[in-house]
Amino acid sequence: MVDRAGGSAARRAAGLQVVRAAGLGGVVRTAGEQGPAEVGSTRALPVLSGLRALLPGGGLRRGATIAVHTSSVLLALLAGASRAGSWCAVVGLPALSPIAAAEMGIELERLALVPHPGTEWTTIVAALLDGVDIVVAAPPGPVAPVVAGRLAARARQRGSVLMPAGAWAGADLNVAAVRGSWGGLGAGRGRLRSREMTIQARGRGAAAAPREVTLWLPAVEGVLPPVTRALPSAAPGSPPAAIRAVPALRRVG
Repeated sequence: MVDRAGGSAARRAAGLQVVRAAGLGGVVRTAGEQGPAEVGSTRALPVLSGLRALLPGGGLRRGATIAVHTSSVLLALLAGASRAGSWCAVVGLPALSPIAAAEMGIELERLALVPHPGTEWTTIVAALLDGVDIVVAAPPGPVAPVVAGRLAARARQRGSVLMPAGAWAGADLNVAAVRGSWGGLGAGRGRLRSREMTIQARGRGAAAAPREVTLWLPAVEGVLPPVTRALPSAAPGSPPAAIRAVPALRRVG
């Protein structure tokens, strides 16, 4: 007979070990270590002003599962809560750039990254839901509906926001960019500074009717300065200016 209780405890211990290795030992606490007033004490976490019309109640409702299908939108949804003092964790996204996160407005000192969770992905996400306000979870493969349901139930119980990166069975809300265009490039020169995006949210219940907002991500007044200096004169035999002026790209989506 398989000792299910013992196996579950071993998996949980392994997950907590990875969480501590990520530097979250003093942040993540089990539900038993939290007072009743601490769990879900604020019903919604704030978001950037341009995203409020997208979400029921104007914020990230605690206990909700919000599936986000675009990386730049995901970062934007974290920014408001991070600035307000909330901890955010991202599990299973090794390509996520901390520079892009900072440019979007996320406070890096309250952002925990677990890029390679390995086989304990489910256990690590569950452990983080115990003590982190928002947990972004990028599964390594298809997630069984029963597992998705258990993690969503844990988020509801703990008062955290579970934010799967991509499709998720039973999500309360699905958020994705439906249109977009880049800005910043001139006639063959400049930088990709920002992207105008139309973002749509569609879910269940009060969120069944789709909502859309259009905004710039990152904002036009972001950290990259405009290109104002003239291009140097072309040397004999050099390529045309439009080819020499390769824009400096940064990954935001």
